[in-house]
Amino acid sequence: MNTNTPLSYKDAGVDIEAGDALVDRIKPLAKKTMREGVLAGIGGFGALFEVPKRYQEPVLVSGTDGVGTKLKLAFEWNMHDTVGIDLVGMSVNDVLVQGAEPLFFLDYFACGKLDVDTAAAVVGGIAQGCEMSGCALIGGETAEMPGMYPAGEYDLAGFCVGAVEKSKILTGANVQPGDVVLGLASHGVHSNGFSLVRKCIERAGANAPATLDGMPFKEAIMRPTRLYVKNVLAALAQHPIKALAHITGGGLLENIPRVLPEGMAAHLVKGSWPQTELFAWLQATAGIDDVEMNRTFNNGIGMVVVIDAQQAEACAATLRGFGETVHTIGRIAPQGSGAAVVVA
Repeated sequence: MNTNTPLSYKDAGVDIEAGDALVDRIKPLAKKTMREGVLAGIGGFGALFEVPKRYQEPVLVSGTDGVGTKLKLAFEWNMHDTVGIDLVGMSVNDVLVQGAEPLFFLDYFACGKLDVDTAAAVVGGIAQGCEMSGCALIGGETAEMPGMYPAGEYDLAGFCVGAVEKSKILTGANVQPGDVVLGLASHGVHSNGFSLVRKCIERAGANAPATLDGMPFKEAIMRPTRLYVKNVLAALAQHPIKALAHITGGGLLENIPRVLPEGMAAHLVKGSWPQTELFAWLQATAGIDDVEMNRTFNNGIGMVVVIDAQQAEACAATLRGFGETVHTIGRIAPQGSGAAVVVA
């Protein structure tokens, strides 16, 4: 090696021009997500956001997440346009659970070598998710790090900040026996359990079905996380919802207890919501029981609503009117010495 030859950043594997080209592609996508409160967005060292003045005692709620090993399938199948929706969904749905309105979102995209088309497809999905959630994409970071990631691969992370009136924070403290548990249907696997999903695909090999639930196999597997924000916020404005649970890693069995007061349990009725072809295939291919299904996947329920029995049907009707598929899946009962979630 000639130690006298000048070395540029590009020689070292970082293409500044590609980064600039990506920013140019991102700016119009981010612009479509702008909303009240944005003072300065993409381009500065920090994004500025003013909490809307309609809040009397605003409490900020934050959430952060990634997409996990679902990205491995995005790389393998060259399907990059919806994982950004997953990234947004994992954070905005979590923020929603506190009763909060998502205000803004920032993303982090890291790769070994920047492919502008791939990165633009990913960020396009992020912008779409933000737009669907009423959330501004006001900043982010693209990191090109040679040697850190295999060729063609990248990682994603993001975080969301929302706001809720202090008096309207959902804590689940007033959940009591007899309250009804409503389940809002998921859009498939969302973004959890993909280490097992990938094992199922590997095990099935050429015997994987051509379609699942009326969609091509790969499309059904990669269908992005459902964004519940706008519909659930509208229902919150009309009905005295007591608690919400986003069904992510840990499934129904581990996420519902997070919003229940001590001593309370959720008794879910097996078969009260349909098992889709996708989840039936995963269960059969993995050879796992119902308990493992409900602890690994959302199993068809992406968001849980807990509400007083007298208000439950009206709330369900409101959510259905907004386009949600709603099932009455159980009731709250004293926990006693049993599990916090019982499916029977």
